[in-house]
Amino acid sequence: MLRDDMEAGETAEPTLRYAHSWRIEAFGAPLAPHRMPAPEPQGRELLLRTRRCGVCHSDLHLSDGYFDLGGGKRLTMAERDIVPPLTPGHEIVGELIAAGPCADLEGLALGKSYLVCPWIGCGRCGPCRKGRGHLCLVPRAIGIQRIGGYSDRVIVPEGRYLIDIEGLDPSEAATLACAGLTAYSAISKGQGEKDDWLALIGLGGVGSAGLQIARGLGFERIAVVDMDAAKLDRAMAHGAHWAVNTRETDASARLRSGTGGIETVVDFVGSSQTAQLGLDVLLRGGSYIAVGMLGGKLQLPLPLLATRAITVRGSYTGSLAELRELVALAQVGRIEAAPVETMAHARVNEALDKLRKGLASARQVLDYD
Repeated sequence: MLRDDMEAGETAEPTLRYAHSWRIEAFGAPLAPHRMPAPEPQGRELLLRTRRCGVCHSDLHLSDGYFDLGGGKRLTMAERDIVPPLTPGHEIVGELIAAGPCADLEGLALGKSYLVCPWIGCGRCGPCRKGRGHLCLVPRAIGIQRIGGYSDRVIVPEGRYLIDIEGLDPSEAATLACAGLTAYSAISKGQGEKDDWLALIGLGGVGSAGLQIARGLGFERIAVVDMDAAKLDRAMAHGAHWAVNTRETDASARLRSGTGGIETVVDFVGSSQTAQLGLDVLLRGGSYIAVGMLGGKLQLPLPLLATRAITVRGSYTGSLAELRELVALAQVGRIEAAPVETMAHARVNEALDKLRKGLASARQVLDYD
């Protein structure tokens, strides 16, 4: 039974002898089950029992071992000093079950479930000192450099990376740590007003979350772009104001005709084709924000960058502060939950395969309960 007076160094339940996980043993191969001694939190660390973990497209890049740079070029994980064995999973909701002897438990309770911010930095470099640990020069992200939520036990280095999700469904909350945060941070980087046109390219898990986040932030004119008619219809039924199918002839002309031009484009696909589309429809002074990493190259005559006064920038996940803001918006009902499919964690390879083939109709979340 839990006690109200539990302190650092105590556990909420007996620590199991082993932890079980799904690991990348070799790039390009299915994930393999693995058993290891259960971790014990040291110092300021906390130990969580994984309850839910989202399956993210970046897990595919990690599993495949590379990013496609276009033109037959690749950026390999090995070039970033990321090599197997690896335990993915960075969209984690877990129950706090143990704390290291020096852990700060202020505002936390053993036995309670929290969302984990996985984007952990060194705490010393320039980005970290500015509160941008997700852009750390020597990142230590959970699910990439650290053991992630494809394990049933996860170590979190400090209590500040745990976020209370009171009132939220754990499967829906898990997706906020990456899909939701990535969309929120990217949309927030736009320089337009709420009544300017915002275009979202790609209605996968992150793009669909982006639509609901944009609505929750008060954007009044949202255009959506995808090659799947069913996704476009669903987006229009959930608040989008203009839809364009890229299978149509001259999608850029259709997008301009319905909007008069776009102030901010957020590209959740990140291919050569979607980047060109996004740049073609921008108004002078507009912003193109690249989020997706499908692969390819961006080609833009440099004089046009100046004469059109456009901004081209990337956006990668988001900060701890932004994640707290997003969760707070979800808790007060400002953001409609994105559709999720919760499945047993043993189906992880099936989930990754569906994602790779584009067959996932909702955000997939692994269940460890």
